[in-house]
Amino acid sequence: MPICWLISEEGNHKPIQLPHLETVVLGRGPETTIKDKKCSRQQVEIKAECNKGYIKVKQLGLNPTSIDSVVVGKGNEVKMKPGQQLHIVNQLYPYTVQFKEDPSGNHSGTKRPREAVSAERESHREAPSMKAAKQPEKVSVSVSHAEATKNSESFGHWSQGLKTSMQDPKMQVYKDDKVVVIKDKYPKARYHWLVLPWQAIPSLKALRDEHCDLLRHMQKVADQMIEQCPHATTLRFRTGYHAIPSMSHVHLHVISQDFNSPCLKNKKHWNSFTTDYFIESQDVIQMLETNGKVAIKEGTSELLKLPLRCHMCCKELPTVPALKEHLKSHFPS
Repeated sequence: MPICWLISEEGNHKPIQLPHLETVVLGRGPETTIKDKKCSRQQVEIKAECNKGYIKVKQLGLNPTSIDSVVVGKGNEVKMKPGQQLHIVNQLYPYTVQFKEDPSGNHSGTKRPREAVSAERESHREAPSMKAAKQPEKVSVSVSHAEATKNSESFGHWSQGLKTSMQDPKMQVYKDDKVVVIKDKYPKARYHWLVLPWQAIPSLKALRDEHCDLLRHMQKVADQMIEQCPHATTLRFRTGYHAIPSMSHVHLHVISQDFNSPCLKNKKHWNSFTTDYFIESQDVIQMLETNGKVAIKEGTSELLKLPLRCHMCCKELPTVPALKEHLKSHFPS
């Protein structure tokens, strides 16, 4: 029977063996080297079914655990297979799972050779990301309504909504053989579009250097959307990505900086577009060109809790309504 290993994508510690049908609880602590207080000491419960080639991941902690950017949900249990990516909490601390045949036929106390771990980690980093690109198709099977939902509020369900919207002709404002542009269903400004690749890429962390040309094309299309906007000369626009998006499938935001929208309702909405939580498109492309991947800084989710500050003059405002009233001084109607 194969042996199951949980591999840290960041190489922070040695692989963790997951014995067949034994429950392993992981979270903040020395075994994972995670020190983030947003991660519970008992964040996930994992059970390997080595004979079937998958593990079951149950979220125990309050903050979100996700598989391929789809939130598991507290108390829910989801299957995970090789090729998928587990983030322990808040889209951070990525892991993959591997099954290796035990040549000795002994499943207990097996030690993983350090050389093999290193070689496989490098192989994973250098391999083309086509396998990762296909993951959302797997998610729709593995994270089914029955498995991922114990109540009507299914994170795994609504987070997949972009895939439906990008196929809806009523939502499409532009499309070609590589991308489609849709109106954001809940725009946070007067003009707010999303540029999505047809290629299934679950998140920024699935991007690799071979995606650079695609992201450049997405930026080119974004620039075209801005140029054809009737208020392009009077409004400023930004194009970029949320560091930890709530929706699965990579999408580039094209958003005017007036933020004049009834859908912008809270501090999280505001800070997701006006702090470093919003990563400029060119910065993402540069990261891929330089490092071959996109790195999300630890503690990024804390940026959503920062005080409300005007993005034009940096004045601090007490409430969102007060902020919106203040913005009128910068963007008179």
